[in-house]
Amino acid sequence: MAGTTSSISSRISVRHGISEESLVLLSANPPETRFTDLAYSAPGGSTADSSCGGATLVDTQTGVKVERHPDLWFDDGSVICRAENTLFCVHMSQLARHSLVFHDMVMLSHPEATRVESTMFVQGGKTTGSRKVPVVYLYDSAEDVGNLLTALYDGPTFGNNDEDDFRVVSGILRLSTKYLVDSLRAKALAHLSEAWPSDLRTWDAREDLARSFEIEGIPKRYPHPFNVINLAREVNAPSLLPAAFYDLSRYSIAQIFEPTEDEPLYRSPPAPPLPLHDVQRLILGKEASQHTITTLIQSMGNGQYIRHAQTNALGALSHSSHTRKNSANGVCVSAAACRKDFTELVDLATQHYLFDRERGCYDPLYVAEELGQLKSAEFSECKACAKSLEAWAAREREKIWKMIPLWFRLESGGEISPNAGALVGFR
Repeated sequence: MAGTTSSISSRISVRHGISEESLVLLSANPPETRFTDLAYSAPGGSTADSSCGGATLVDTQTGVKVERHPDLWFDDGSVICRAENTLFCVHMSQLARHSLVFHDMVMLSHPEATRVESTMFVQGGKTTGSRKVPVVYLYDSAEDVGNLLTALYDGPTFGNNDEDDFRVVSGILRLSTKYLVDSLRAKALAHLSEAWPSDLRTWDAREDLARSFEIEGIPKRYPHPFNVINLAREVNAPSLLPAAFYDLSRYSIAQIFEPTEDEPLYRSPPAPPLPLHDVQRLILGKEASQHTITTLIQSMGNGQYIRHAQTNALGALSHSSHTRKNSANGVCVSAAACRKDFTELVDLATQHYLFDRERGCYDPLYVAEELGQLKSAEFSECKACAKSLEAWAAREREKIWKMIPLWFRLESGGEISPNAGALVGFR
């Protein structure tokens, strides 16, 4: 069976019209069925009654001890799967119902090649010595296989998108992609998209949640962006990339690549690094993000996005989208005061974000939101200008969100320039 299953990805591609790109994970490590000598053994190494406490299974061909999964071993199971040194006795019909890969394995193999009978192991409560048993070898981590099978039997139960939850969901996403379990892949992606979204509204909800955890003193609410980016590349989930790159760009270069123990990106052991082309994307995007913050502050001062041209000009605010009669009717009544306010706000924002590098200095979405609230409509004497500033900030945030894929060269077909390595110091 090993020679047959090694080309399963090619057969699936031809039979079902699935692109080879979607079968990369399967092509790299396809499952294979091999007859394996298994026997129960007591701790001392002798053959034991399978009902004895402490009895284990041994692959007699290699002498390696293997263990049955505590939950995913069904006495009426029809197939044994092995991942690392863990055995799962499950129902091939359940696997084939959800997975195109296992469906084709059943259709293209002889039933006796994969089917397991209980008498192969136990007869009358006693072991029968070593037996050759068909075992489907899955070259994946036992933890990931266990999580995938649990989701197939019980339905997926996802958590709160923290690091522990990410470890489970990423394994399910990886294997549902590999074995073409489309419905489970879609659910895993939808869950991860709550933390790594493709729309601004969901991003804002994510940030509100993160701040609430920060207030409660709970660190590292979300997994390391390196892990998210690498997973998205592995399973071809580009929708996760813009939010992950943007989140990463909100830290300094030192915090990203040499974090100290008290910093959010510190992990022990360190997160797997990004490939060179994604490091280049990160640096190019981070530079564009920083330029955007400077531009935001400047545009707040020159009024480029707050007002249209008016004949009754107000200095630097001469292009206001509102006329100046009375604030209650949505127009400015305090031209000199508003001019002075905006000048002071620009100076304040410049000092805070560009010179002092205070909180949010690498986060243009945060900066735009803060700028829009500097002249509060609730307390400002000129409610018209305050509301206009809030509306301008909201529009700017929408523009910023749409620009993120372009900053990080993630747009459809976007490529890194051949000279980009030289530009960011890589050869």
